[in-house]
Amino acid sequence: MGWERTLDYYGSLIEKRLKSYFSDLIQRAESYHSFVGVVYENFCEYSLRKGKRLASCSTLLSYKGYTSDIKEDILNVCVGIELYRHCILVHDDLVDKDNFRRGEKSFHKIFSKFYDRRFGEGVAVFGGDLIFGLALKSILTSGFPIGKIEKVVNLLVEGYCEVNESQILDLLFEYKDPDINDWSAMVHKRATSLFKASILTGAILGGAPEHDINLLMEVATNIGYSFDIQDDIIDTFATKDQYGRKPGRDIILGKKPLHIIVMRQNANKDELNLLNYVEQKGYITKAQLESIKDSIRRTGALKVAKEKSKKHGEIAKKLIAQTHMNNEIKDFFSSFVQYIEDSLEWYQ
Repeated sequence: MGWERTLDYYGSLIEKRLKSYFSDLIQRAESYHSFVGVVYENFCEYSLRKGKRLASCSTLLSYKGYTSDIKEDILNVCVGIELYRHCILVHDDLVDKDNFRRGEKSFHKIFSKFYDRRFGEGVAVFGGDLIFGLALKSILTSGFPIGKIEKVVNLLVEGYCEVNESQILDLLFEYKDPDINDWSAMVHKRATSLFKASILTGAILGGAPEHDINLLMEVATNIGYSFDIQDDIIDTFATKDQYGRKPGRDIILGKKPLHIIVMRQNANKDELNLLNYVEQKGYITKAQLESIKDSIRRTGALKVAKEKSKKHGEIAKKLIAQTHMNNEIKDFFSSFVQYIEDSLEWYQ
């Protein structure tokens, strides 16, 4: 079974449990106040939109890698991981002013229609916080021994702090020009924190030996770097048909992914002026995007970013092979990393 079919299969199990979870949650919320039920109904729709369930499937599969089994308690934890992932996305969409998530309205835009923009943004702030609390509760009541649960909760709380620290830097870099060291500090806690939380949660609950926990910490970090760089490249170079939304969003917002930092360091005056102009206007034409893409290629920035992503991917694969996970799960994670590497060549 290829990695995508694996995600589809196990993702369907998690979605089934999510639907049951939300059904109970909405019913309880409506007994308090009908509008709170509306909030959870919309969060249910938001979180169940079509996607790969990569975070929660990573938890489920790393657990299976040490137990060769799936029980009710680990599915309860996967619900918590899904909630954890989506509370981050709710806030991310809000800060980045994204109107859509997976082809539908972002959470704050859903609620802006009730009254106004302030109302929608306020519900997104409070709603995201609510969901983080529910994520922890889902894990705390999952049925695992308290010693393991304590480790997992500490891991998630640490990861939540890390991802928010990185998001603050990501926002800061829209207003200044970071160097590669600044970028590395930011990205070290961005995607890497989610992969650490999801993969290590499954491993801890599955009884992985301490040696493997340390290895998987490095695996998750390197996958995070590789994935983050690839995701940034996609935002600039993928078409709307490939990505599901218009390319160049990060450039418009003035974000500083690795390929933009390297391009800025080696660009000529005209190239920098165009990039600065687009950031100031908050709008980019097809012609302007093509010119910036040409500059990224000319300065060698695309090559640098691709090579760094591949380097982290190769390290991750070597470390995966050293763990005691069963071969099915090793193959899944290695195949996923290989996909990241291979996909980089789609964007020239």
